[in-house]
Amino acid sequence: MTEATPGRRVERPGRPRRKTGRVPGDLAAGRTPAGRIPPDSTSAGSTDAGSTDADRAQALELLSAGTLSVEGRLLDASNATLYCRVELGGATAACVYKPVSGERPLWDFPAGTLAAREVAAYAVSRAAGWDVVPPTVMRDGPFGPGMCQLWIDADPETDLLALARSRDNPRLRDMAIFDAVVNNADRKIGHLLPLPDGHLYGCDHGVCFAVEYKLRTVLWQWRGQRLPRRAIAALGRIRDGLDCGPLGAELASLLSSPEVRATRERVDALLRHQVHPYPPENWPAVPWPPV
Repeated sequence: MTEATPGRRVERPGRPRRKTGRVPGDLAAGRTPAGRIPPDSTSAGSTDAGSTDADRAQALELLSAGTLSVEGRLLDASNATLYCRVELGGATAACVYKPVSGERPLWDFPAGTLAAREVAAYAVSRAAGWDVVPPTVMRDGPFGPGMCQLWIDADPETDLLALARSRDNPRLRDMAIFDAVVNNADRKIGHLLPLPDGHLYGCDHGVCFAVEYKLRTVLWQWRGQRLPRRAIAALGRIRDGLDCGPLGAELASLLSSPEVRATRERVDALLRHQVHPYPPENWPAVPWPPV
């Protein structure tokens, strides 16, 4: 186990993009990762991760209760990231399983908390109606408890660099606001998962929800600009979920009390000022490497 060095982050090598028709890491050729579970199918397809509430509920049930079989590992990931197949009642899908036991230590995040942060990120995305994080759950697995997330087949024809620089993509802008809410310290270009139909997902949200302002992202093109009305509405849904909905209790089960309180304060600040945040002055504004 690598030891964390005080005053600096443990090195986090870049993670390969999840690609359609490509097998991750050291998997054998011929196994094509699957995407969402069509409601009336016995196997997963390669499209969206839950375009309806029914699809989403089915995906969450499959991820939570299905039999998990490890088929490979994403070798370039800094933490143990396992490519798996999950099966339940004739339905099957590909997924990513990150056991807590495989997390490397970081100087600025408590040990053993990264998986829970990924689940918390999904909870915020779902509560806002953004749908920028694939269905994600905490569950037990072959190597102990960890997060399990539906695999997304990203569109290999999309130019990720051009996408990350776009100023007129509303889903990318949703992603930028989502990152501000969860205080994402690692939004790289390779963490964008675009689909052929224009939908956009993001992955690798293990270093989110710090109390201190740690926003590091490649999506600064809207800094200081007024938030669109759809963002104000989404932030209002998060605030309602924190105050009187299930989001508050869900985050409380995954994060520390100061982290939940800081999340509420970030939402309040965004609603009060109604502008995209500026880069931090005492923290690197862009993750390295940015891809």
